Amino acid sequence: MASTSELFVLTGASRGMGRAMASQLLARGGVQLLCISRGSDAALDAEAASAGSQVLQWSADLADPLPVAERLAGWLAAQAVPSRAVLINNAGTVGRTAPLARATLPELSAALRVGLEAALLLTSVFLSATRGWAVPRQVLNISSGLGRNAMGSQAPYCAAKAGMDHFSRAVALEEAGEGGARIVSLAPGVIDTDMQVALRGADAGLFPDRGRFEALHRNGQLDSPESAARKVLAWLERPDFGATPVADVRNS
Repeated sequence: MASTSELFVLTGASRGMGRAMASQLLARGGVQLLCISRGSDAALDAEAASAGSQVLQWSADLADPLPVAERLAGWLAAQAVPSRAVLINNAGTVGRTAPLARATLPELSAALRVGLEAALLLTSVFLSATRGWAVPRQVLNISSGLGRNAMGSQAPYCAAKAGMDHFSRAVALEEAGEGGARIVSLAPGVIDTDMQVALRGADAGLFPDRGRFEALHRNGQLDSPESAARKVLAWLERPDFGATPVADVRNS
């Protein structure tokens, strides 16, 4: 089939940096964007129409990722080959900030399914469905410094992001060579999002590091979602994207 517009699949597009990335991608024009989030945003439809892009929004809970991955497989199989195909695994959840011994089993399961299992399944589907496309293919996993530096009362989030980093390393080995997809697990820095609000509002008795996050906010050290989105999307345009499968925007 002939190449059409650039195709992007983005999870967690309804809030924070994900919402900012969705807006900035659509503004490029000529983009086909599939957003997968728990909620949808009518404003994205208007932004797409104004910029000459297309947006499709699926309302889905990635705490139950298998049906979403199966649906994505069918959707990708029905698409014309684009000029470029990109998967951005952005969805994640910090959950309730508490020591592992104080967490509930459903909370732990949901955190790992959203933050790690969903990304793994969607990456598998994306790589399989696009394998015959002779166009640039990229997977961008949104990781975190907490995947590389442990913090108490954040065990499920740390585990999910560390797992994301390491499966990205493994996939980079599998996809090495001509025609392979390029993958990066990228830490975007500290961003003024709902996650930061949750960490600043956590019970200090359960989260000894709360003061650190309060100081980041108080001292103006948090990046805006819009600024962080620009840095993350700029990483996709680097000619060496994928050369280092685990990276941090602050070390560019």
